[in-house]
Formats: sequence, structure tokens, C-alpha cells
Amino acid sequence: MAAAGRAWRVAALLPPWRLRAPCRSLGSAARGAAAGGGRLLLGAVFALGGGAGLCLAARQRLREHSAAELPTGNLQLTLYQYKTCPFCSKVRAFLDYHGLPYEIVEVNPIMRKEIKFSTYRKVPILLADAGSPLQLNDSSVIISAIKTYLISKRNSLEEIVSFYPPMKTVTEQGKEVLEYGNKYWLMLDEKETKRVYPVKEVRVEEMQWRKWADDWLVHLISPNVYRTPKEALASFDYIVREGKFGTVEGFFAKYMGAIAMFFISKRLKKRHHLRDDVREDLYEAVDKWVKAIGKNRLFMGGSQPNLADLAVYGVLRVMEGLEAFDDMMVHTKIQPWYQRMEEAIQKAAA
Repeated sequence: MAAAGRAWRVAALLPPWRLRAPCRSLGSAARGAAAGGGRLLLGAVFALGGGAGLCLAARQRLREHSAAELPTGNLQLTLYQYKTCPFCSKVRAFLDYHGLPYEIVEVNPIMRKEIKFSTYRKVPILLADAGSPLQLNDSSVIISAIKTYLISKRNSLEEIVSFYPPMKTVTEQGKEVLEYGNKYWLMLDEKETKRVYPVKEVRVEEMQWRKWADDWLVHLISPNVYRTPKEALASFDYIVREGKFGTVEGFFAKYMGAIAMFFISKRLKKRHHLRDDVREDLYEAVDKWVKAIGKNRLFMGGSQPNLADLAVYGVLRVMEGLEAFDDMMVHTKIQPWYQRMEEAIQKAAA
């Protein structure tokens, strides 16, 4: 990367959010990677492959609370996650912004024993108790259902979740998967809808960009994070340095993990029809997002972030600390919006 491209790192030019000490927490994927060659590849695919980037968790400020700390009668939440997963990051951004305390259970991406209670084997999973325990699956369903519950007190959370029925579909590769109907809709009555969305276009825009974050933006993460052997190695070098690895375990995690994810990222690049230089797709995507917000709004939600803002921010922040993130900040117009998002979430969490 050119020296000019690194200029934004100079402390005098950095906004406060780039000057804070980096977080030292790690994703469990790399720890599982050290278990051996076969498990390494499997863990890498689960935690870092199809649609998930390597999250260095810098400045994520996860608010971990036990359910016992919540006031009686409040919503009690437990999030099962991979810290390395952009879909999980979306949910955390939503919960933090809305000031909802939650307990975090980090799932081992290889064995996944932490979610053995569930027939749904993906993350995030949110266990919610608003009087009776309930399991919510899929990041967008979780966000839509909890947001609906916060706005409308007409229905129980269980009733609200029933509005997002799972449906079996078949992918282009012939794989059967579960999809969730209506997952970008908030289930509100007419009066509530008008209060949240004064005009129809506001609701349509929010839903459109939430879907865009899931269907396009998230698929740009892994190909960019593991674009070159050097970047892949740098990513796993960070994990080994910050994790609790023995000498042999660290060697396998660093080098085998980097090799595995470098080749997996090439398959993802082909699957999603990305350009030879995947940075160009990333730059184009984030600049498209900034253009959609326009010059007259702080956020897509206007003066405050809406669900689309939180989704895009949640996806992008998993690249923090990596070369792909630095390049994005230099070569696109995303930085002012990104800084405002982080400040808004920190203010709400405080």
C-alpha cells in the first residue's frame, strides 16, 4: 500500500475513535484451528468462510451482562455467537444501540457444543425471555422481531416471532437451507408504522439496504480480508499473538489457517462474481452506501441510525485492524459516517 494511503494513520490526523487502545479479545475460530489439519479447515469454513470475515473485535465494546442483572420483568437476552461473524456483529450493534443488556456465549466453530440444544446449527442464535423462553434464529429476524417488540406492546414476543416463519429453500448448488419470510419487516399496526416511518419511502429504503447488507456487502468481507497470502497470514498472525496457543498449536493455526482461508477466499470470489481486485468491489459498495445517504443526512435514518445503518456498520466493523479496513478508509468516503456510527453506539451503550 502506498505511503500516502497510510497517511490517515498519523495520530494528528486521526479522529478519537482511531486512537483508542485495541481490544485484545479473539474469535474462537482460530483456537479451534489449532486442533489439526482437518479441523482447521472445517473451523475456518464455519467461522471465517462463506460470508464471514475475520473480526479482530477492536473497539466492539461488547456489553456482557448476566440475566440476573436485568430488572425484574425486563427482556432477558443471551446471544450465541462467533465473534468473527458479521451477522453476529450486526446483532450486537443493534442490541448495543438500543441499550439492551445481554449475555454472550462464544460458540466453538468446530464442535459447536454450546448450541447442541438447537436443531438450528448456525449463529447468531438469541435466547429471549420476556416471561417465557424463546429461541430466535437468523440475524435479520432477531433484529426485526426485537425491534417490533420494543415498539409495539400489543403482542407477546412469541406471537411476533411467529410472523417470521422458516421456509425450506434450495440453493443454486442444490443445498437445502432455511429462509425466513418477512425478515426485513417490522410487524406494526398502521399507527405504529406511521410513527416509525412517516412516509412509505423511508420504510422501503431501510428494508432495501438491510437486504443489500445481507445479500451483497457481507460477501465482500472474506475475499478482501484474505485477498493475498500476506493479508491472510497477517490476520492469523494476530490471532496467534493474542490467543493462548502453544508453540506447535500456534504454528498450525497461523500457517495452515492462513493457507486454508486464502484458497477459500478465491472460491468465494468466483462464487460471487467479484473482480480480479476485490478491493474495487468493496470500494464501490461502500461508496454506493454513502451516496445513498447523501449530503443532507447524518445517517440513512436521518439524525439517528436506523436498522440499515446498524446492519452496514455491523458488517464493516469486522474488518477493523486489517489492511482491508485501512484501505477502505483511505480510498472511500465512508469514514465520517463510520465515525458517527461508532459514536452513536457508544453514547447509547453508556
